Amino acid sequence: MKLLEHQCKQLLTRFGLPLNQQVIVDTPDAAVQAVRNLGQSAVLKAQVPFGGRGKAGGVKFVESPDETRDAAKTLLDLTLQSVPVRQISVEPKLSLKREIYVGATWDTSAKLPVALVSQAGGIEVEDADGGQIQRCLFDPFRGLSDYQGRELACSAGLSGKTMIGVGQILAKLTAVFLTIDAITLEINPLGETEDFHLIGVDAHIEIEDDAWYRQLDRLKIPGSQPSSGTGRPATELELAAQRIDSMDHRGVAGRVVEFDGDLALLIGGGGASLTVFDAIRRHGGRPANYCEVGGNPTQEKVAALTALLLSKPGVRQLAVIMNVVNNTRADVMAAGVLEGIQRAGLDPTKVVSVFRIPGSWEQEAREILARAGVEALGREISLDRASQLAVLHEPCNG
Repeated sequence: MKLLEHQCKQLLTRFGLPLNQQVIVDTPDAAVQAVRNLGQSAVLKAQVPFGGRGKAGGVKFVESPDETRDAAKTLLDLTLQSVPVRQISVEPKLSLKREIYVGATWDTSAKLPVALVSQAGGIEVEDADGGQIQRCLFDPFRGLSDYQGRELACSAGLSGKTMIGVGQILAKLTAVFLTIDAITLEINPLGETEDFHLIGVDAHIEIEDDAWYRQLDRLKIPGSQPSSGTGRPATELELAAQRIDSMDHRGVAGRVVEFDGDLALLIGGGGASLTVFDAIRRHGGRPANYCEVGGNPTQEKVAALTALLLSKPGVRQLAVIMNVVNNTRADVMAAGVLEGIQRAGLDPTKVVSVFRIPGSWEQEAREILARAGVEALGREISLDRASQLAVLHEPCNG
């Protein structure tokens, strides 16, 4: 789950990290008033949950109300990476002598969190050689200590007050990283003023989807707009699916990306979900959603997600397709799907275009579906063929 910049800043400020002040607006008039209140040169930034805005025209520097109005209108008319800009932040323009990058993420090879720092902050960090970014693995239970932060800052070529300040920020930033179950947490740039004051100018946070339910209360930021992992604001259907997934820690049944189609999908099995989604499109189908189901979700979660997907206007049928599974009970999936269809007030024989979940408790699933008049496909039917049948809406004859 990716947060917008202003959400990141508000969250990090709560933990005592120094971030530049901001005002969030959604009209040119509001932007003009915000700049007048600042009484100085300002920066207007499009609020989208990804980096690279500056190079894409999503950041504007303004000196007057007229400039502000024009710049705000331009930004609010933008679409960046297929995401329309709905909000912009208005911030005071800072005079910085240096821009530094600080962050934390996970090293998948070492299976440990890693702290990062570089003198090449701002947009320059994207072009920096690997040697310019210094790394330090740290204990996920103890975090990064102040002295480790200072050592890391020193290894990046920082010294004096700057080294001490960056070391303290790194220690605090990594503690926040662990507390909020982040995958990535960056302050870029961390600006240094002429009097050695350090202040975060921009921030980026991505939180682990499976831990999202633990962070719901902490992330209730007034005026915020949740964003999905797609890089655009989450739709109402996607938010509802997230709530379903967070109702119970068991299994995954709620990672949904909404599309403009008429065929609802319950798909899973590692990379099989992507394979099925692509196959359905290749055969001429129009998916209403992408999702990932697995890890043995409860019947209630499956039922709630099924009913949600079928409630979307324009959806006519449902395809349930998974790879051969050993960590998800096919019978629980079958019972949940039928319960969800019943909640939606629909006929399973007309709604289910394909049901293919071979593996654990497969025979029991077949029996449950047969009593409802639905045929279950086995592993002898390939994922591609099952996807084709889902599009054709034809009964499988092998």
